[in-house]
Amino acid sequence: MDRRDFLSVAAFAPLTLSATATATATSTAASTATAGRASAPRRRGPDWGRLRDRLSGTLVLPADTGYDRARRLYNPAYDGIRPAAVAYCATPADVSACLGFVRSAGVPVTARSGGHSYAGWSTGTGLVIDVSRMSAVAYANGRATVGAGARLIDVYDGLARRGVSIPAGSCPTVGVAGLTLGGGIGVVSRRYGLTCDALESVRVVTADGRVLACDADRNADLYWACRGGGGGNFGVAVSFTFRAHPTRDVTVFFLHWPWAKAGDAVRAWQSWAPQAPDELWSALHLTNGPRGMDVQVGGLYLGAPAALDRLLAPLVSAVGAPSSRYAKQVPYQRAMMIMAGCSSLSLAQCRNMGRETFSAKSHMAYGKLGGGGVRALVDAVGRKGRHAVLLDALGGAVARVGGAETAFPHRAALFSVQYYAEGTSRTWLRATHAAMAPHWGDHAYVNYVDPDLAGWRGAYYGANAARLARVKSAYDPSRLFRLPQGV
Repeated sequence: MDRRDFLSVAAFAPLTLSATATATATSTAASTATAGRASAPRRRGPDWGRLRDRLSGTLVLPADTGYDRARRLYNPAYDGIRPAAVAYCATPADVSACLGFVRSAGVPVTARSGGHSYAGWSTGTGLVIDVSRMSAVAYANGRATVGAGARLIDVYDGLARRGVSIPAGSCPTVGVAGLTLGGGIGVVSRRYGLTCDALESVRVVTADGRVLACDADRNADLYWACRGGGGGNFGVAVSFTFRAHPTRDVTVFFLHWPWAKAGDAVRAWQSWAPQAPDELWSALHLTNGPRGMDVQVGGLYLGAPAALDRLLAPLVSAVGAPSSRYAKQVPYQRAMMIMAGCSSLSLAQCRNMGRETFSAKSHMAYGKLGGGGVRALVDAVGRKGRHAVLLDALGGAVARVGGAETAFPHRAALFSVQYYAEGTSRTWLRATHAAMAPHWGDHAYVNYVDPDLAGWRGAYYGANAARLARVKSAYDPSRLFRLPQGV
C-alpha cells in the first residue's frame, strides 16, 4: 500500500512570486550633450568573490555549473525565479558571513531548508541561504539534535537506528526547519504533540550575525516565536534539539468507500477522529483524480491491529462497510516510509522522489460541519478537475498545550483542512475556500502559507500575532528578513 494512494496528491501550494528588486551591477553613462564631460562613475554590483572567499561551503552563481539545480524548489511552478546566488552554508559561521554580506551589499536574502514553501518563498532574486549541508542527526540521553537542513526521511532513518523518533510530518523531503518553525502537524501529533512541542532548544543566526542559543531560559522570547511563528521571519535556524520518544511496532491502515458515502464519511469522521484515543491518528481524504472519485480514511495507530479494529468499529458502523480495507502492523520506521509514499521504494529512492506542480489553500477547523457544510464540501470536490480535500485529525496532546504557550495558536482546532489542486490554477481553490469559510471561519495554517489569503496575520497567528511582532522588532529591527506575509 503506497501512501500516494492514501494522499492521492502531495500538498504544497504555488503562486507566482512577485519579483523582489535585486542589487545588480548598473552603469550610468554621462550625457554626451556637453562636450568633454566625464562619464559618471560605474556603480559596482555585489562582490560575490569576497563572499565566496569567506565561506567554507559553496557559493553558486548563475554562470556556474550546477546553478539550474541549485535554484530549484520542490514545486516546478517556481522554476522561473533566478536567484543572484545560492550559498550552500556548511556552518553557522557561513550563515553569519552571508548575512553580513547582504547587509553591506543591500542584497535581498531568503533562507531555504527543504525548499517546500507553498508560496515559493524558499527562493528569491537575491541571495538564497541554503542550510541543507547542515543536516547531521544525533541522539543522546533522550534528546535528538538535528541540523536545520535535514529532511524528514533522514531524521526518521537516523533516529530509528537508536530506537527513537520525534513527532513530525510525512512528506519525506520536507526540511525539518520549516516544519518545526511553523508548528509541525504530523502522524503522531495526537500522542506526542506538534514538532514544535518537542523542541527544547534552537540555534538561530539573527539579522546582525549573532548565533544565539534559544530555549526556555536563554532568549526565551525568540525560542517561543520559533515554535509556530513561521520560518523566514526572525533569523536563520541552524540546528534544533528535540525531546525524543521511544518507538515500537505500529499499525498503519487505509479504508476506502465509494463516492456515494462521501457525506456520511465526513459526518462520521469529524466526530470520531478528534475524540479517538491519543494513540490513534487519522486523516480523511476526498479525492477527484485520475482514478475517479474516492473517499479514504487512513492513518497510524500506536498499537496492535486487534485493538485498532475495535477503535475503527464506530466509524465503520456510521459510514458502512468499506469497499476495501488494509491494516498491517509494521516497525515504526517502516510506517514512516509508508506514510511518506515510499512503501515500494528504497531509502535512496525516497530521498529523490519527483517534483510536483500544485497549488493549495487551508483552514483550521474549530467546529464540525453541519448538513449544509458537508454538502458544500462534497459538492466542491465533485466539480470537474483534479483536486482533493485533506482533513488531518488534531486533538489529543496538541489540544493540551495552551494557545499562548507556543506561537502556534490553533490548539482548539479539531482538524486541519487542506485544499489541493494539480497545476497552478487557483480558480477551484479560491471558490472552494470561499464556500467553506462560512462554516470554518478564517483560521489557517502558516505551514500551508497562502499568498492570496486576506487577513493572514489573524488567520495564521490569532492572538499571538502582536507578541510575534514584538519579537520581530527586537531581533530584526531593520527587517532584513522580508516575506510578503512576514511578521
